[in-house]
Amino acid sequence: MVSKLEIAKMIDHSLLHPTMDDKTLKEGCELAKKYNVASVCIKPYAVKMAAELLKGTEVLVCTVVGFPHGGSPKNIKLAETKQAIEDGAVEIDMVVNIGKVLSEDWDYVKDEVKALNDECVQNNAILKVIFENDFLPDDKYKIKLCEICNEVGVAFVKTSTGYGHTKQPDGSYNYKGATEHDLKLMRKHSNPEIEVKAAGGVRTLEDTLKVREWGVTRIGATATAAIIEAMDGKTGIETPDGY
Repeated sequence: MVSKLEIAKMIDHSLLHPTMDDKTLKEGCELAKKYNVASVCIKPYAVKMAAELLKGTEVLVCTVVGFPHGGSPKNIKLAETKQAIEDGAVEIDMVVNIGKVLSEDWDYVKDEVKALNDECVQNNAILKVIFENDFLPDDKYKIKLCEICNEVGVAFVKTSTGYGHTKQPDGSYNYKGATEHDLKLMRKHSNPEIEVKAAGGVRTLEDTLKVREWGVTRIGATATAAIIEAMDGKTGIETPDGY
């Protein structure tokens, strides 16, 4: 049996779109409180506001670093991480330097991930490492990133930003996000204690239950209300009294 609370605690409610104004961000925090999700993943400038709004709740504050393209120098990503933690974030979702990954400059990639993870660990925060799989043309890059994350000891590996649009055969720009292939690959090549976060394309309860079966423990979602409310009346779903 899967409880409603268990599904809620899989969700990082995503508040990252560039057009979200302060009113929308505040409403997003209230929605996160209502459904008692794992965290809000909010734009960096709004971390302090989210920390204040969520004080006294079980909803954690998460933000992003090097988002969405990962190209900032290591010292800038480290400064972003320090600022976010100072403002009240306890979870950091960083984007790897994708150009360095594709260059196979693995020492650079590992040094950057380790620097940010060390900063998080020293300050009672956790690090999630975003691979941006849509930009990686071969599984060897994803496997190597998993191996680096194993060596460093990060908390999570994560598929995507949700903003890694690539040119499609019809000329349009879109992304695949969290695919079955990638999620199973990342679960297979990550140490058991490292969790897997799916981001990009998990929009329904059915999607959520499916990725859960593949070993995913967190999802990044904007469709939080739809996912949780869809659980009402579902067979095999336990909805505790008073939830």
